[in-house]
Amino acid sequence: MKKSKQASVQPVEPVTQAQAEDAVRTLLRWAGEDPRREGLIDTPKRVAKAYQDWFSGYAIDPAEYLGRTFEEVAGYDEMIVLRDIPFESFCEHHMAPIIGRAHVGYLPTDKVVGISKLARVVDAYARRFQVQEKMTAQIAHCIGEVLKPRGVGVVVDATHQCMTTRGVHKRGVSMITSQMLGSFREDARTRAEFLRFIDIDGHGR
Repeated sequence: MKKSKQASVQPVEPVTQAQAEDAVRTLLRWAGEDPRREGLIDTPKRVAKAYQDWFSGYAIDPAEYLGRTFEEVAGYDEMIVLRDIPFESFCEHHMAPIIGRAHVGYLPTDKVVGISKLARVVDAYARRFQVQEKMTAQIAHCIGEVLKPRGVGVVVDATHQCMTTRGVHKRGVSMITSQMLGSFREDARTRAEFLRFIDIDGHGR
C-alpha cells in the first residue's frame, strides 16, 4: 500500500539555541547585512527568544485547557459565545504574521467551561505556523471533541502580511473563515443566531 505524504514525514531533530542563533546570522548575511555590526550583535539571541514566545503553542495540548468544566449552571443550555478574541500567528508559507480575531460559540449539553479557556485554545493553535483555514478547523474540532456540545461555531477574521507587505501588496484586505459543527451546521437558525451575536458585519468588514 502506498504511504501517504503525511505518514512519510520524519521526526524533527531537536535544535539547540546556538544552532537557532546561527541560522539568524545566516539570514542576516543573506539579506546583505553584517551580523557582527553593533546593532545586530544581539539580534540572533533576541530572535531566538522571540521564537520561543511566538511558537509556544507547539509545547501545549489545547485540549487540556478544556479539561475542567462546571455542571452547576442551573440548567443553562443556550448558546455561549466569546467574540473578538485577538490573536497573532504566522503563515507557514512565508513565515509572515497573521493578525486577527476569533469568535467562538457552542451549545452546551450538561457542562460549560471557563471562558478564558476558550481564548487559551485559540492562542495555543495560533502560536504555531499556520494556515487560517486549518487553524479555524482545529479550534472547532478541539472544542467539539472535548466538551461534546450540541454544536460549535468558529469564525476567524484576519489580515495576512504575506499579502499586504509582499507579493500583491493589497492592504486593508482581511480573510474570513468559519467552521460549523453539529447544530451550528445543521440548523440554519442556530447558525444565524451565532453570526448575529458575533456581529461580523459590525466591524467595518
